[in-house]
Amino acid sequence: MPLGPFYIVDTTLREGEQFIHAHFTTDDKIRIATALDRFGVEYIELTNPATSPKSLEDVRAILRLGLRSKVVVHIRCHRDDALRAIDSGAPGISVFLGVSPYLRRFSHGLDVEAVIDRAAEVLTLIRTEAPHVELRFSTEDTFRSPWADVFRVYLAVDRLGVVNRLGVADTVGIATPWQVYSMVRTLRRMTRADIEFHGHDDTGCAVANALAALRAGATHINTTVLGIGERVGITPLGGFIARLYTLDRDLVRRKYNLALLPELDRMVAEIVGLEVPFNNYVTGSAAFAHKAGVHTKAVLHHPAVYEVLDPTDFGLSRSIAIAHRLTGWHAIRLRANELGLDLTDEEIRQVTAQVKALADERPITLEDVDEALYRWVQARVPVSVTSRGRADGG
Repeated sequence: MPLGPFYIVDTTLREGEQFIHAHFTTDDKIRIATALDRFGVEYIELTNPATSPKSLEDVRAILRLGLRSKVVVHIRCHRDDALRAIDSGAPGISVFLGVSPYLRRFSHGLDVEAVIDRAAEVLTLIRTEAPHVELRFSTEDTFRSPWADVFRVYLAVDRLGVVNRLGVADTVGIATPWQVYSMVRTLRRMTRADIEFHGHDDTGCAVANALAALRAGATHINTTVLGIGERVGITPLGGFIARLYTLDRDLVRRKYNLALLPELDRMVAEIVGLEVPFNNYVTGSAAFAHKAGVHTKAVLHHPAVYEVLDPTDFGLSRSIAIAHRLTGWHAIRLRANELGLDLTDEEIRQVTAQVKALADERPITLEDVDEALYRWVQARVPVSVTSRGRADGG
């Protein structure tokens, strides 16, 4: 099934700013926004300009960059927030309001009818004051809300005819891909607006849920670099790209500058004071590392046997781990060739046996492997023609 039209709304500079270790300066935000724009995300979402005077200044600073990515600001469904967002000059405004029983009881205290009235008031105000702005309305905590309440709100908002998109938010990461697909598919059939999905990763389903939303008819997917955000964060940009790459490699390569992904991940990791996780999608240190003998043999002959992503598309290379007890003779042969050593297959097999035996006794390094290879070459005692002739009685 081919991928339909889709757009990435990267919210590193909004959701990501809510990450516990994130304290972005204006310069940090400009660096991240510029890198995201170079990568090719279609939208960059920024923190509510009503949050603080600095937040408003940062929105305007990023707007002055003249990026190709459309800048949107994320606001509460409040009149004051809406007016500040309009005043910021952002070409996109994303409005949210909770619908779940938890939020209606412990947050804003509105019943469903009051939620609809509030949404109508604020959304109509924005459309009246900013006719050309791209406007999204999202329910918050969508998947812990009774479906009857959710669709009552969505249908009322859709009938207003003022929003470009409706947002579906798995705010606490509780949804399954089946639930996401069903929700988005139903919403797609009942409403006219585009659909945006925002999914948290508390239970490990953010990437799968984003794909389910896309398959069901969503057009816009929220991501952050490294998945940073509240708690454990949301759909990671790299993970979502990796998932789409396996479905339509050529499309993803055309839409995005994949070779910039490692730089993006490293930069954001540095800014928040963390390392890129070893098992991070695409850019982790182990992403293209191969160790077991059966794996390395196959990868050396045809990488696609054990790789669904081509590291070269991301400006990366694979690595073959050699110094361990699981190594195979093909990996040792690779190292011998790198060192310019000419050994027969039988000799390579014997060196491999020595390496395995040593690795059973203690952790070993690549230097240990090299030493074993050099020692084998040096141990050879060639017999001269003259000596051979004398031995033969010549």
